[in-house]
Amino acid sequence: MKRYVFLIGLTVAAFQALTCTTAIISGKATPDGRPLLWKHRDADDFNNKVVFEVGPRFKYLALINSNDPERHAWAGTNSAGFAIMNSASYNIKPKSDSTRIEDMEGYIMKLALGRCATITDFAQMLDTLPKPWGVSANFGIIDAKGGAGYFEVNNFSYRFYDANSSTDAPEGYLIRSNFSVSGEPNKGAGYIRFNTASNLIEEAKKNGQLTAEFFLTKATVSLRQDITGIDLSKEIAKAEKIYPLRDFIVRYYSSSTVVIQGVLPKEPTDFATMWVKLGFQPASVAIPLWVGAGGMLPEIITAPDGLNAKLCDFTLKLKKDCFPLSSWAEGENYVLLSKLINKEQTGLIQLTNIFDKEIIARTKTLYDKWTKFEFNPTEAYNFYLTLNRDVENFYKIHFDL
Repeated sequence: MKRYVFLIGLTVAAFQALTCTTAIISGKATPDGRPLLWKHRDADDFNNKVVFEVGPRFKYLALINSNDPERHAWAGTNSAGFAIMNSASYNIKPKSDSTRIEDMEGYIMKLALGRCATITDFAQMLDTLPKPWGVSANFGIIDAKGGAGYFEVNNFSYRFYDANSSTDAPEGYLIRSNFSVSGEPNKGAGYIRFNTASNLIEEAKKNGQLTAEFFLTKATVSLRQDITGIDLSKEIAKAEKIYPLRDFIVRYYSSSTVVIQGVLPKEPTDFATMWVKLGFQPASVAIPLWVGAGGMLPEIITAPDGLNAKLCDFTLKLKKDCFPLSSWAEGENYVLLSKLINKEQTGLIQLTNIFDKEIIARTKTLYDKWTKFEFNPTEAYNFYLTLNRDVENFYKIHFDL
């Protein structure tokens, strides 16, 4: 994709919060044939955690806002191998729609995780819910039957884009930020992030690297902004300077990342893995989760109602030093780069990347064993305990937290 294709979106990049960068990758585009869902969440509520829930039909894991007693879901996966996320869309609501009900996306996704097994189920659920739905969003979904795609949804209608369709997704993947393809052209937001994500994913596919690891260690902490050609990772010699960080995938409002690796059509749904980087992603580490392991989650990524997850607290403490001008008007758009990368290799991205790759390798060893035999909840829980200890030690050793 050429660098300037989406330059027309420059005038609509004013949305700072409630924005996300997302992708749905069909199994035909991944090295192992398993679909992927990626959500880089931006929000004005920085405290997120993961919860285990029992719905009307299915158990599920969900990313929620820590202070939300209703536990509305902002991404998640269930025991049927169904996974869902969203990105807000700012060009899909018709001008003629005067509906006041809004911000129901988290409620819709909570319903879907408890009730839906397939993409078809989700469409049928929407069709039976009373309108207006109170949404303006792109809902990304993968399921255990190989289904993958986006529903672009407003208050009264939706359109589905299939990641397995050569027409909708000739390369086997779809990307959405904060506009909808079916919405009003050249309106909305996130065109610049969309452009960078498109280039990163295209490059990864060419190199056979469209994996969970790519999204966790590269895409979600990318320091590229491809409209201008800026790549802050190449400014390491001048990292002590403050740099603009506007319209990058990672930004001040980045609040968590979820990557869900689905299953092959005939695999047990217990093999679906939900990876989470809670809080400010450059300061966070990747935690693997499985619905089949039940509600005994790693303590570091969950908490009782009204309380914050420890991992999220760690990352938000470290984030403060990255944005020394955040108390100024628009100061959140400027980052002290040395806190992210530096010549001493002690930047947040540098340290967490090393640990992320270690966690991913350890998880792969366990996962490969399960795929040869069967998923073992006890082994998963014991892995959680070890991982919880090691993550806490990581933050204590490197950051004295």
